[in-house]
Amino acid sequence: MVPTVWTFLIICPLVFLAGFVDSVAGGGGVISLPAYLIAGLPVKLAAGTNKLANGCGTALAAVKYAKSGNVDWACALPAAAMCLVGSALGTSLAVYLSDEALKIIILAALPAAALILFFIRKPENELKPEAPRNKVILGSAVIGLIVGCYDGLIGPGTGTFLTMAFALMLHFSLLKAAGCARIANLASNIASLIVYLSHGDVLFSVGIPAIACSMLGNYFGSRFAIKGGSSRIRLVMFAVLAILFIKTALELFGVLKV
Repeated sequence: MVPTVWTFLIICPLVFLAGFVDSVAGGGGVISLPAYLIAGLPVKLAAGTNKLANGCGTALAAVKYAKSGNVDWACALPAAAMCLVGSALGTSLAVYLSDEALKIIILAALPAAALILFFIRKPENELKPEAPRNKVILGSAVIGLIVGCYDGLIGPGTGTFLTMAFALMLHFSLLKAAGCARIANLASNIASLIVYLSHGDVLFSVGIPAIACSMLGNYFGSRFAIKGGSSRIRLVMFAVLAILFIKTALELFGVLKV
């Protein structure tokens, strides 16, 4: 495929927006992957190029969160390792379920996720004390395995669910939970990218400009989140969950085909 000016006019702004959203609350793939498809890339090439750009953007966001002190490595590293295992398991399970079944699962899960997020709303100085170190290590590994499995099985919103799980189970602020989620999500992105690269499913002529846009979006998004704290992250997460619910419902009923 030879990209045109229109290819970049469609992809670049949407990838920037996806990077911004992804660095704050996760779920940027809901925006970026359709952008590549709208621009005319075949599905596998779109997915591989998307992983290339998103992976670089996520790496930048992870560095920003780490420098700001909002990454708990006792959480992030076990979660990242188990995300890889879970993703492999989820991918293996996906072959046994139809697309319709997967979409019904996510439609059932999203309202529950929104309800949980609604109740994770106390000011940070009123939050319960963070979990003990041994519980952080074990809990983050379990979260990484489960959400990683979801990533391999279904995919969209992985960063959002990681953030929510760290906040709910380990009593992290949404800001620290988002920082840990970026590290875990980066590991999952790298694993997927290696597979796509090995099959030649990355279009570098589009991917390299998309990397710049994704990194720029992630830079401004992570600054937005770090300066605004948990309240800003919560608002963006509600928006991501709503968009993901609408998109999945439209696909399930045949209104939207992506």
